[in-house]
Amino acid sequence: MEIEAFRQHAHAMVDWMADYMAGVERFPVRAQTAPGTVAATVPASPPQGPESIAAIMSDFERDILPGVTHWQHPRFFAYFPANSSPPSVLAEMLTATIGAQCMLWQTSPAGTELETRVTEWLRQMIGLPEGLHGVIQDSASSAILCAILTARERATGWRVNESGMAGGPAIVVYTSDQTHSATEKGAKVAGLGRENVRLIETDPETFAMRPQALEAAILADKAAGRLPACLVANLGATGVGAMDDLEALGAIAEAHGLFAHVDAAWAGSALILEEHRHLLRGVERFDSFVFNPHKWLMTNFDCSAHFVKAPEDLIRTLSILPPFLQSREHGAVIDYRDWSVPLGRRFRALKLWFVIRSYGVDGLKRIIRNHIAWAEDLERRIAAAPDFDLMAPRQLSLLNFRFAPAGAGDLDALNGRLLEAINDDGFTYLTQNRVKGQFTIRFQIGQTATEARHVTEAWDRVRTIARALPL
Repeated sequence: MEIEAFRQHAHAMVDWMADYMAGVERFPVRAQTAPGTVAATVPASPPQGPESIAAIMSDFERDILPGVTHWQHPRFFAYFPANSSPPSVLAEMLTATIGAQCMLWQTSPAGTELETRVTEWLRQMIGLPEGLHGVIQDSASSAILCAILTARERATGWRVNESGMAGGPAIVVYTSDQTHSATEKGAKVAGLGRENVRLIETDPETFAMRPQALEAAILADKAAGRLPACLVANLGATGVGAMDDLEALGAIAEAHGLFAHVDAAWAGSALILEEHRHLLRGVERFDSFVFNPHKWLMTNFDCSAHFVKAPEDLIRTLSILPPFLQSREHGAVIDYRDWSVPLGRRFRALKLWFVIRSYGVDGLKRIIRNHIAWAEDLERRIAAAPDFDLMAPRQLSLLNFRFAPAGAGDLDALNGRLLEAINDDGFTYLTQNRVKGQFTIRFQIGQTATEARHVTEAWDRVRTIARALPL
């Protein structure tokens, strides 16, 4: 494609993008297509000759767009958000155009130095202690894997990377029964085995990990000849948003020599609000911390801020230096390829720089405060509805509820049918959970474009659909 043709198509594409952002509400939130529908529109073999951008875009709108679930829709209340914003999109356009591979300082000095600076901005914004060093990972899952790998090496005297796992004791990871599956997956990838992941029981009211249960599990493993190595604590676990007591858990980890990591993937963004900083009490006892600006800080996926107390341990765990990666500056600059599992790295810092400067910290605070305030209002509405039950304490902007009308039989089945009806309706998108073994519906507010009216409209539609269901 010639540059002038690119210029013409790019202008048209930006117009399409702006129209999409302005009019995304006209789409059903969740894709309403059946499995295989999109694949059936794509030829089985690639085209032998060139096709016009106009034809490709026409097919995109006709065949691909109906199969898209619209994560930027203001009534997307499912999962946790992967929210975006106009300044973030603009930065992604620059990132794609530049096409930098930021694995070494030498391959992109700006990429490296901006990453160092904006992660320091984030550290200050959320109130983490001084002395933590930041790196941008693709996801919190990658940060958890880095924590488990570093814990494995530290616990074994850096032996496993050299000689493998054979011959040593079982290495154990501890986390709560509310934790994200990424911890179990990280343990499997690290070669520890899922049998060596301890899901520690949680308080039945707060869903926080029980410190006494953690201590008992560590002592039992030590008595059995196993090697306790890693603790993964939660701030904002996926199901009900459980918040662990970092002070108590960190003290136990210190006493037993565990590498301790905090997974705050979703809730970490709310720490820019001073009124929620109490959740960090005890974080100085931990070795690493992660949160995802791509969840709740208006920054496109993928962008996960990972902070470590001892970067030299992470580097020792992950670094390999073949001749083709050696450079004159090695040792005098940061080479972030030593801080993550993949060698290749995108210029992720640019979109953070755009977002933080475009909104300012105060603007970002205002958006998140609104989301939490609207969730508080929704909590009151659900509590006041005689045929609905709140199933767990609200955490920030996350709620769990179920439909429980008088005379209903199997509430799990009823709420399963309700959730399917809500999502098939297309007006909003919610997801399921289980709280104390019971089927529940999650409602999480966090989209950039969401307004109070979207929350109210969604709740009204949920009640209308629920009350039309046969019991």
